[in-house]
Amino acid sequence: MSSLFPDTQPAAEQVLLQMLRQASPRRKFEMLGQMNETARILALSGLRHRYPEATSQELRRRLADLLLGPALAEQVYGPLRVQD
Repeated sequence: MSSLFPDTQPAAEQVLLQMLRQASPRRKFEMLGQMNETARILALSGLRHRYPEATSQELRRRLADLLLGPALAEQVYGPLRVQD
């Protein structure tokens, strides 16, 4: 069997996979929600770094561009308004 996590010891990987297999569907959805929230936080952090003068509203709109794509984000939220 090939390794899913090349930076993890095989024995530890087996324990992790066994725990994931035994997790209830509810727990798996909770973990998925936590991963999505972490990804959102990291994306916002990157946006703050790239656009340090941006308002929180502009950052949320830029996040929508990342999550939805610029075309759909513009349809849903309107054009991106940048503060000068």
